Amino acid sequence: MVHYELPVFAFLAAFLVLVPLPSHWRARNVATLAIIAWLFAVDIVYGINAIIWADSFHNVAPIWCDIATKIIVGASYALPISTMCICKHLERVSSSRKASFGHNDRRRRIIFEGVMCFGLPLIFMALHYIVQGHRFDIIEITGCQPAIYISVQAMLIIWLPQLLFSIITMIYAIIAIHHFIRRRLTFTSHLQNSNSALTTNQYLRLIAMAVTNMIWGTVLTSYNLYNNISGGLRPWTTWDDVHSNWSRVDGWPQSILPPDFRRIMMLLWWAMPVSSFIFFIFFGFGEETKKEYLGVWKGFTSVAFGGHPSDKKLMVCPDNSLRDL
Repeated sequence: MVHYELPVFAFLAAFLVLVPLPSHWRARNVATLAIIAWLFAVDIVYGINAIIWADSFHNVAPIWCDIATKIIVGASYALPISTMCICKHLERVSSSRKASFGHNDRRRRIIFEGVMCFGLPLIFMALHYIVQGHRFDIIEITGCQPAIYISVQAMLIIWLPQLLFSIITMIYAIIAIHHFIRRRLTFTSHLQNSNSALTTNQYLRLIAMAVTNMIWGTVLTSYNLYNNISGGLRPWTTWDDVHSNWSRVDGWPQSILPPDFRRIMMLLWWAMPVSSFIFFIFFGFGEETKKEYLGVWKGFTSVAFGGHPSDKKLMVCPDNSLRDL
């Protein structure tokens, strides 16, 4: 059965996640920009995979799969790390501690979040090779997926760090929410005095998005971990044994996959597009994004109609009629 809706929703999710990009780019919100970048990359990967392997499981694009599977691995770390950075910043902004948000502080924050949200996932992408028993897997419909040698080492490298970042995010979020509740009557003035460039609405949207993604990601990661280790862990013998026949590519047609595995596979596939939709819901209707919509609409009407109707002037003709200038 060909799932024609998969590439449609994947590319739609990739487009929607870019909608709030301009406002966050101007604000230099690196952690939020990282979420946009990683979600966009994975949505594009999923969309292309769903087209190439809609009714096939053959290795027709090996170099693409090498790149795509590493992007998938990197995003699985980058998203919880980026969410953690957002909550860390919100906790600092809302706390009663004396904090400076001058040029140097913003620069240090940009560097820190850049290293955490892009540099650290690259390290984990490299560490994935330790538990990469073979090159990759290809599953009919969803395409190429990272190969993982299910072992104690895989738990320590792949899943537990993701859960650890989620736990840290939860701690920061709880403290940030506590700060907000404690000074909710004066919170707007507190943000203004902190010189953080955040409004109360922006703060609440960020914390709500972070908590939602943290819960959603933690549940999926825990579920994925359970399903992978429930059948037992493979013994780690030697490096050569684990990586023997490393260039092997396993192809899996839908007809031989158990129904439970297919359901789990589709649930995990939809996780990224749904995360993109969640992101758009929180930021696609914000005040800053609405201004972007208005600017695009004015630009369109200016090109299409030679200027916005409200910008036109009226003059009185000799016959007392009105005419647009």
